[in-house]
Amino acid sequence: MTHHEHPDAALVRRAYTAFTSGDMETLGSLMTGDCTHHVPGETRFGGHFKGRDNVLGMYRDLDEYTGGTLRAELGSVLVDGRGHAVATHLLFAEHGDRGIEMPSALVFTIIDGKISDIDECVADIEELDSFYSLDG
Repeated sequence: MTHHEHPDAALVRRAYTAFTSGDMETLGSLMTGDCTHHVPGETRFGGHFKGRDNVLGMYRDLDEYTGGTLRAELGSVLVDGRGHAVATHLLFAEHGDRGIEMPSALVFTIIDGKISDIDECVADIEELDSFYSLDG
């Protein structure tokens, strides 16, 4: 019996691959124009980023803040077949002499084969805020 991955799971895997390789052009092509990414926490990286350009801009800011060290090591991708997917990952990043390693997840809403909404959940919001609030 051959296993065929659900199209929504395949889409999420493509998005993770594009994100981790810094391919923002491909990543943007997988999103709707009005895509929103909801990030937990109270820092400049926390909040609701509405619109593909703003989402990609926030990713670029994160890349700059972490000196290119930010990566998400993908674990499971789970789908419901009705336009939702949950992806678990380990988040790794460094800033100056500080590092973070945190279990995290993204909850995707997928419409017509594109990502329209991303809800981010993390193991420790206070630790994430502390890391994203470092000077320099």
